[in-house]
Amino acid sequence: MVITIVEYDPRWPDEFRALALPLRAVLGKSALRIDHIGSTAVRDLPAKDIIDIQVTVANLEEPLDALLAPLGYTRYVEVNNDHRPPLTTGPDSDWEKRYFRPPPAMRAMHLHVRAAEHPNQRYPLLFRDYLRVHPRAAGGYAALKRALAHFHPGDMDIYSDIKDPACDIIIAAAEDWATASDWRLGPTDA
Repeated sequence: MVITIVEYDPRWPDEFRALALPLRAVLGKSALRIDHIGSTAVRDLPAKDIIDIQVTVANLEEPLDALLAPLGYTRYVEVNNDHRPPLTTGPDSDWEKRYFRPPPAMRAMHLHVRAAEHPNQRYPLLFRDYLRVHPRAAGGYAALKRALAHFHPGDMDIYSDIKDPACDIIIAAAEDWATASDWRLGPTDA
């Protein structure tokens, strides 16, 4: 896979909604939230042309495989946790997730399922909201992603190994902002 960063596409929010509607239909009340996360969820932020969706569930024991199978999603069992930022406390289970691949004919997307109230469920939502209101941080993040794609276009491991600590630095600033601004999670996106 070649890593390519493209300019923001104003169609991304609509593409998210088109992907989220069938998810909402099959998951029903099992999905406490369905949110557009990642760089495609931040207006004017360059990104890989891949829609990231986070489904929040009460717990990861929900029968997700069976619920998502009619839409053609398959669980990618090799991915079952998120990067854990340095100095975090709590059990490793706080960073567990389920990751599903879309059917081959579907638009490029990532489906992350995380448990409510876990730090890895909050992280991408706070990260997204912080970048939405801090264009200088978003610009620096975009420059980093472009440089990584330029210098390591075919190495997703290097891309992630460098991007994850940068995201941890951004989330540290986002946590301070959340406290100062009394940030609260808004309504679900779908």
